[in-house]
Amino acid sequence: MSIKMRDQLQANILDDETIDFAHYWQVFKRYAGRIILLAVLFTILVALIVMKMTPIYSATASLLIESQPANVTSIEEVYKSDTSRKDYMQTQYEIIQSRQVAARAVDELDLSNDPVFMPQSSGGLTIVKDVKKWVKSKIPFLPKQEKVELTETQKAEKRRQAAINKLMNSISVTLVNNTQVIEVTAVSDSADLAARIANTMGDVYVENYLQAKVDMTSKATSFLTESMEGLKDKLEEAERKLTAFYEDNQLVNLSGGVVGLAAEELEEYSDQLLKAQTTLKQNRTIYEQTQRNGADYSALARLPEVLNHANIQSVRRQLSEAQSRVSELSKVYGPKHPKMVAAQAEYDSVQDTLETQIRDLISSITTQYRSSQDKVANLQEEVANAKAEYRKLSGLENKRRALQREVDINQQLYNSMFTRLKETSEIGGFQSANARILDPAVAPNNPSAPNRTLLIGAAFVVSFGFGVFLAFVLEALNSGVRSVDDVEKKLGQRMLGLIPIIPQKRKENMELRAFFDSKYHQFSEAVRTLRTSLSLMNLEKQNQAILVTSSVPKEGKSTVSTNLAFALGQLDKTILIDADLRRPSIGKRFNVPAYQPGLSNLTMKTHSLDECLVHDEQSGIDLICAGSIPSNPQELLAGEGFNALITYLKKHYKYVVVDTAPTQAVSDAMVVSKACDSVIYVVRADSTSEKMIQNGLGRFLQVGHRVDGVVLNQVDLRRSDVSERYGGFYDQYGYNANEKAN
Repeated sequence: MSIKMRDQLQANILDDETIDFAHYWQVFKRYAGRIILLAVLFTILVALIVMKMTPIYSATASLLIESQPANVTSIEEVYKSDTSRKDYMQTQYEIIQSRQVAARAVDELDLSNDPVFMPQSSGGLTIVKDVKKWVKSKIPFLPKQEKVELTETQKAEKRRQAAINKLMNSISVTLVNNTQVIEVTAVSDSADLAARIANTMGDVYVENYLQAKVDMTSKATSFLTESMEGLKDKLEEAERKLTAFYEDNQLVNLSGGVVGLAAEELEEYSDQLLKAQTTLKQNRTIYEQTQRNGADYSALARLPEVLNHANIQSVRRQLSEAQSRVSELSKVYGPKHPKMVAAQAEYDSVQDTLETQIRDLISSITTQYRSSQDKVANLQEEVANAKAEYRKLSGLENKRRALQREVDINQQLYNSMFTRLKETSEIGGFQSANARILDPAVAPNNPSAPNRTLLIGAAFVVSFGFGVFLAFVLEALNSGVRSVDDVEKKLGQRMLGLIPIIPQKRKENMELRAFFDSKYHQFSEAVRTLRTSLSLMNLEKQNQAILVTSSVPKEGKSTVSTNLAFALGQLDKTILIDADLRRPSIGKRFNVPAYQPGLSNLTMKTHSLDECLVHDEQSGIDLICAGSIPSNPQELLAGEGFNALITYLKKHYKYVVVDTAPTQAVSDAMVVSKACDSVIYVVRADSTSEKMIQNGLGRFLQVGHRVDGVVLNQVDLRRSDVSERYGGFYDQYGYNANEKAN
């Protein structure tokens, strides 16, 4: 792919993705009249409906919800609401909209019997009921429902429930942001009734809250009274058990230190026993040593307990002194010397005393050991008795405490309930509301709905927008061809020119010689443009045979061929041939008699060319009508006679214009195209479908003949998006029908 082709392809892609606002504007202009007509008619209809609508009035009452209700005593704990919670205001919001509040408001205002709030049903519904009854009677397989007759009470209750439902639907509650204010808005056909409903809803909400408090207080009183009776019985039973405990155990008061004294006594006995056991261990050791040494006084004297005894130590000092004196005297005197005898006698006496002292000490140790044994045994018995007494007293004390604790708990509950009952009885007559009317509703002077101006304006805007939307939908669904882009993109053909539509009355054909009329100069210039485009395409050809056809009838091919012949006739010698041998129209347009011989006569060689030629003095062209309508027109056109005729005419005329039958009706045009140099395909703007045109063009391709281009006929330049490109072009530069074309 070359760089040039690639750049061109990218440009085409970008061009396709670009939003064509000019195209949308042309679509809007094309449907503008119908869009405005739709908007105006719909707006008028809505205005008529709005004017007949019943005015609706709305009134608003403001409620201030107290965040902290007044408290007199602690009884508020029984029924107090936690107003500090975030959902408190939302809860009050829902309560105001509840069915209970609405029902009380209906009863207080007697709305079920209010003719304004609950009007009697009109007779219009009777027709509907009769129709439904008739339809049911004609359908026998439907189940039959027996009609139940209601009593007056049931009817009144049914009407009351209907009034409640209607009131709930006519009330709107709004919680003002970041405040404790709730607005209650009521709507009604009556301004006074709307104000009364809004104020009553606020009053009923406050009364409902107070009534709920009274009911809760009554329930609390009943509950406390019943609980008091049960607690009183429990308290009396606990007191009886405690009294029986004291009597059964012959106790006066265990809580006065009796258990403590028993514990102290047990502790004292335990200490004495511990000391006695220690002494016994010491005495046992000494006693066992004395028993092991028996009568050996020397061994006994060496015992630490004996040596360390004060009396023994004193006697031993005396014995040592006596022994010293004997030793000193023995050095001076003989054994029989009186002094020596006296000293020896003293020594023996002290020795005897020492032995006596040791013997007494050993006897004392034995006695002390026996006494310690007895003391330990006595103390062990005393400790066991003290422990038993302490355990007995502790068990009694624990049981007493349990009984006393039950009495105390029941006494506390009884006292608390008694206090709460007194508070409840005292507060029963006090009523503290959690809300008050901050701003009562006032009857409005002007209705809140319907907003006639807004509704009518909205109706116009919506209908206008819908009309624009509908226009674009119709444009998208339209498969016709109406612009140069459609010819090039949808059909893939060259645009030779477009012929503007000439306004005319219905069932009237366009003037034959409009091409020469100055008031149709725009039409004339369009035909001249077509002539120029066709001439530029065939510059190399001296003489040309031009075939003009279309997809279906009524597309204006005969008009195009006729006026094209007029335009070519101004340049050089031109002849127009009517080759539509099935439904010829050229002869009728030129007022040629029906008996005038024409193409079929020439082809069958029943007449000469001079007999078949008709000259138009005003335009200067010649024409050959269809002549006698044959039974086999296609075979006639496919024969050599027709081809020879065209060849002959091309030698004597510069331009030969051939008008043929539509391609979708018959195949005559394909047969004729073999003898022609150019094929012009006429398409009526915004009429023939794209698929049908493609089929017609494809048939020429099948026979191997190209189509030179498409002529877009009967284009409304005021509504078409090609008007800016073609319409008014000649007027803009001062061209008109009286000026000669170059």
